[in-house]
Amino acid sequence: MTTITVNPVLRVAPAAPAEAAAHFRAGLAFHTDVSDVAAALAADGEPGFVLVDSRSTEAWDQGHIPGAVHLPTALVGEQAGQLLDRSVPVVTYCWGPGCNGAARAALALAELGYAVKEMLGGFEYWVREGFEFETWQGRERRAPDPLTAPADGGDCGC
Repeated sequence: MTTITVNPVLRVAPAAPAEAAAHFRAGLAFHTDVSDVAAALAADGEPGFVLVDSRSTEAWDQGHIPGAVHLPTALVGEQAGQLLDRSVPVVTYCWGPGCNGAARAALALAELGYAVKEMLGGFEYWVREGFEFETWQGRERRAPDPLTAPADGGDCGC
């Protein structure tokens, strides 16, 4: 008797190409990444969305993305209507990949009728990719982490 060993990657077969395309297309409707947000904010004119930092005041003071609106997740229901225009899409972020605060803020905003995406990587990857951020002391920028962005600061080709 021959035993066929299937590796852990292929133990569950990949989805059919059409199903995979639908899945990944849907994912892009819900998520964006740090590099795309940075490119949109750096382009001439309005980016077409408002960036929302969903962290606490203490976290905001530690550092935030220039131009972001501070709206802690716990205050979305109370303050979103005063700070955001429902006709403008919202992109939420929190600390980083280990935090689901941006997803919770995005859910709360979607339930209030806002078009919303979550920025994958959060503030952590914004800083790690070498983009400028603000603190109560002023603006800062760190060298890109070569594990998250090209060392020469060029386009990753994604």
